[in-house]
Amino acid sequence: MSGLPDRVANKGLLTASIMLATIMQSLDSTIANVALPHIQSSLAATQDEVAWVLTSYIIAAAVMYPLTGWLANAYGRRMVFLISVIGFIAASALCGIATSLPALVFFRILQGIGGAALVPLSQAVLFEINRPQDYGRAMSVWGMGVTLGPIMGPTLGGLLTDHYSWRWVFYVNLPIGLLALAGLYLTLPKKQNMRISRFDFFGFAMLSLAVASLQLMLDRGQKLDWFSSPEIIAEAVAAALGLYLFVVHILSSDRPFVTPALFKDRNFAAANFFLFVIGIVLFANLALHPLLLQGQLHYPVILSGMVLAPRGVGTIIGMVAVGRLVPRIDARLAMAAGLCLTAWSLWQMSNYSLLMGPWPVIVAGIVNGIGIGALNVALATVAFVTLPAELRNEGTALSNLIRSLGAAVGISVMVFLLTRNTQRMHAALAGDITPYNIAGNPAALAAHVDVRSQAGLLALNGLVTNQGAMVAYIGDFRLMMILTLFALPFLLLFRRAKAGTPA
Repeated sequence: MSGLPDRVANKGLLTASIMLATIMQSLDSTIANVALPHIQSSLAATQDEVAWVLTSYIIAAAVMYPLTGWLANAYGRRMVFLISVIGFIAASALCGIATSLPALVFFRILQGIGGAALVPLSQAVLFEINRPQDYGRAMSVWGMGVTLGPIMGPTLGGLLTDHYSWRWVFYVNLPIGLLALAGLYLTLPKKQNMRISRFDFFGFAMLSLAVASLQLMLDRGQKLDWFSSPEIIAEAVAAALGLYLFVVHILSSDRPFVTPALFKDRNFAAANFFLFVIGIVLFANLALHPLLLQGQLHYPVILSGMVLAPRGVGTIIGMVAVGRLVPRIDARLAMAAGLCLTAWSLWQMSNYSLLMGPWPVIVAGIVNGIGIGALNVALATVAFVTLPAELRNEGTALSNLIRSLGAAVGISVMVFLLTRNTQRMHAALAGDITPYNIAGNPAALAAHVDVRSQAGLLALNGLVTNQGAMVAYIGDFRLMMILTLFALPFLLLFRRAKAGTPA
């Protein structure tokens, strides 16, 4: 195994093909978001119904993540990788030609099933074809695809939807996928050590039940007023029961679906805690900013995408810099720097105001990108450098599942807090607007709104709602900053490990 990286032909082409597949899959996690209103009107769907276009993909991918390791071990990484790319391309084409919402949701499920294996297997292959001392650089390349895809997705989706149609957010996968497929077919190593093992159906079923129920609960909780809804209660019970039975099963079974030995590696276990935190901070941030720019600052879709795009530049800077430094320094220092930069950027975001221009958003986004990029590369390196090679298929799949769950929890919780705190702040601010308060005096408001008319009252209500929403956004950014700082002491859980340390 130690000599394998030197025997891989066309490593550059293989790496480029892997990255195309990774970007294609990660891009699809957010590219369809801005196209939902167009899909809704085109397919005559309600807002609740069209949300399944996103939910179906997320749930299908989350359920299939843990299955990736078993499939790669049983049938070989090459076969699973190629079939996944083919399935993703075919499902993307079907999504583009769908003429009804049920058909589109079904094809999105197929797309999620096909795309689930792409990110974890791309990470596993990069570990396989690189020497331990090159892991940092390899993970910086991999991290760019995983992180830049979700960041650039809304911008690209907005451009394609505005200039062509919503169908092009799916058609764009075809040229990328075909190039990736050709490169992978020519360069993926054919000889692999496969381990045929009995499929643990019960373990997979219980984990799938837990993951799918949790995703549904988080996605629909906001719409159904959380635990006042019988559906949300049922999904919460199903998630808890599935997780409990899964944990009991893997600890008592001779051949469990997920190998408990994974968590005997302290670095791997600690890294997954941080991946969960990154999932919360990164994806909640990506979800909140377009809403803030378009809802409170009234930026058009294209402009908001341009303002958010520099975050990707910061991510590249952080990943490239740390990818070069990790072989020479303690990875924990790089992780600490990444966390501090991320917390600093969130502090900058907590000082946003309705009177600001685009520069505070651009600067905070660049700093946030550098921090997240640095943290991602260092984590991806230290999580697997001491993990035995035969466990990497399972390890990469499980890590991506945990990051995905962190993203689901982060988006759901932050949007819920945003909605609730906007209502609370609206009530608090409106309570201060009285004839006896100079801020609510008709003479003081005359230049802006006329409170003696219905139109003026509506305008005043809009101003109060906007202010209340801004305060709620600031609260979310502060909460994410506190969470990031809270994670800092847990860096002590890692054992000292450099990328050049042999496993």
